[in-house]
Amino acid sequence: MRTYGLYVKGKWVRSAGGQKFQSKNPATGESLAAFEQGTGEDVEKAVEAAQSALPGWRSTPAPKRAEILFRTAGIMRDRKDELGELVTREMGKVIAEGKGDVQEAIDFLEYIAGEGRRMFGETTTSELAHKFCMTVRQPIGIVGLITPWNFPFAVPSWKLGAALITGNTVVFKPATLTPLCAATLMEILEQAGLPPGVVNMVQGPADDVGKAIVEHPAVKAVSFTGSVHSGRDVYCRASAHLKRVGLEMGGKNPQIIMDDANIDLAVQGALFGAFGTAGQRCTATSRLIVHERAYEDVLKALLSRTRELKIGDPLDTSVDVGPVCGSDQERKILNYIEIGRKEGATLLIGGKKLTGGVYDKGFFIFPTIFEARHGMRITKEEIFGPVLSVIRVRDFEEALRIANDVEYGLSSSIYTNDLSLAYRAIHELEAGITYVNAPTIGAEVHLPFGGIKNTGNGTREAGTAAIDEFTEIKTVFIDYSGRLQKAQIQE
Repeated sequence: MRTYGLYVKGKWVRSAGGQKFQSKNPATGESLAAFEQGTGEDVEKAVEAAQSALPGWRSTPAPKRAEILFRTAGIMRDRKDELGELVTREMGKVIAEGKGDVQEAIDFLEYIAGEGRRMFGETTTSELAHKFCMTVRQPIGIVGLITPWNFPFAVPSWKLGAALITGNTVVFKPATLTPLCAATLMEILEQAGLPPGVVNMVQGPADDVGKAIVEHPAVKAVSFTGSVHSGRDVYCRASAHLKRVGLEMGGKNPQIIMDDANIDLAVQGALFGAFGTAGQRCTATSRLIVHERAYEDVLKALLSRTRELKIGDPLDTSVDVGPVCGSDQERKILNYIEIGRKEGATLLIGGKKLTGGVYDKGFFIFPTIFEARHGMRITKEEIFGPVLSVIRVRDFEEALRIANDVEYGLSSSIYTNDLSLAYRAIHELEAGITYVNAPTIGAEVHLPFGGIKNTGNGTREAGTAAIDEFTEIKTVFIDYSGRLQKAQIQE
């Protein structure tokens, strides 16, 4: 079994603490690789490497930086099947989604590389004669990137691509559940020609590595994706040093089905939204809010389709749902299922860990559906697993009120053929993303991604907004009048 070091200044190095941890396949329990466990001292070395590389990288023209990102995407495209299988083996999502994770990384790297020729500023008129005004974008400096385990190629590529094209250097902490994907990404960046020290990876626990990155005075910005609890801690620690902070956190995403909806299409969307990636997406559908006139038909079709889902080896192309990512994740989900039972929600299907045969070595939970009342904990708190609460409503107004009555605001969906209701949903759903006649998952890389309320702090990833997170705006005045001119002062 291979042991990976930390990646600092273009080399794989041992950690200061000497401890190691392993990455394991959540479907089989197989050990995939061992990893050096980083410490605060290792973060210090990574920051020094990033500091040393910063002058050269920021002075490299953005289109030249883009060439490296294009080559990175090309290598990933050539190795897509292999990398998709790696995602599935390390994270547990089914193989089609594993390849989709890699494709999303490819798409974003190609997209953001193109922004190397489009890093627009503004030009505008001056209030004074013979004076020119404009803005330019500049890199922030050293940025810290902290990424989750559920999209082990896509999310790191979102953050890394945007940080790199804008001229920043990076200290990167990947999730400890999926370090092999992160290490492979470092190897690909090196193969693509990324100079040493531009990206440095220190894997390890949040209390040691994450805290050290967030609080290091030379790290000028932090971009974090993860839980609300951890995100609040990152925000408080980083903002105490007046750092730029970008947060993408949880969701409790509603799908509304109105009585005029295409029921078959809506149920397909609910199944994919709720049980794709075993429900382990921040955009997963966790609440199905159904008009009472469509309720029985929706429930009948939903249960019938759920019974047909195949749960098992995620490398098997016939399997619909793989394992959840680890023992802690499994324990949390099963605990929420028990909470639902105790609160009086009606368990319609699932609600149990699968055992026996292929299931014994992995973390498999049968897709679970509750009939629930709004206000139960399972309808308000993020579960991050294959658990769906179905809620009956009288009309659109009640559906809208329930959809909005949570602390999150990431993704939302409505199925209806009524154009006026669709547009009302677009305007009135409290979310950063709204889908009409599509599930709550399926973001595209050329559009901004993020949410409101406790989902985030106003930043957006992907799309042109990705540039905003990693650049400073400098305003420039050029006076060619040949004399002193005083703005706002009349003489």
